[in-house]
Amino acid sequence: MNDVGPAFRPAERLLDLANAVRTTPDLPREALAELLADHGESPRDLTEKAFSERDADELRTAITRLTEVLDAADPDRAAEALNALLAAHAAPPRLSRHDGHPWHLHVDRGDDAGWADWFIASGALALAQILTQYGRVTWGTCAADRCSTLYLGTGPGSAQRYCSPACARRARVAAHRRRHRA
Repeated sequence: MNDVGPAFRPAERLLDLANAVRTTPDLPREALAELLADHGESPRDLTEKAFSERDADELRTAITRLTEVLDAADPDRAAEALNALLAAHAAPPRLSRHDGHPWHLHVDRGDDAGWADWFIASGALALAQILTQYGRVTWGTCAADRCSTLYLGTGPGSAQRYCSPACARRARVAAHRRRHRA
């Protein structure tokens, strides 16, 4: 399981998989493998033998556990949940270099760690880094009616509330129409 590459962004990988599993809780193994490949995982690590149906089941469960943190708006609750996940699934940080990639940080329990432990450890570390960098929760569930998409807002400006500009516009238009009807 590869954690590097020029576009490696573990928090974005977490969001993409969390949104996919939130939309389709029984997302097939093949779809999970495709999402992992989109985020830089090696095809040889995603074969049916290397990433089995059981691995996919465990990964879906891990994604759901991390989604609970993504739903936490309070930084203290998020920090407590992240600490619990890191204590249960992470190992001391270590530098690793493999598959032609430069040195990078791993916090999983080693090369034999299962997909679920690896995903929880790397996802929790990514969220913990964001929480400490910004001093607040910068992620959440879109505030637009009928949208449950998770977002990661790490840009400048005020806290993000919507998953996309389209949802923000729809919410503003709906609020405007409600005010004018009143």
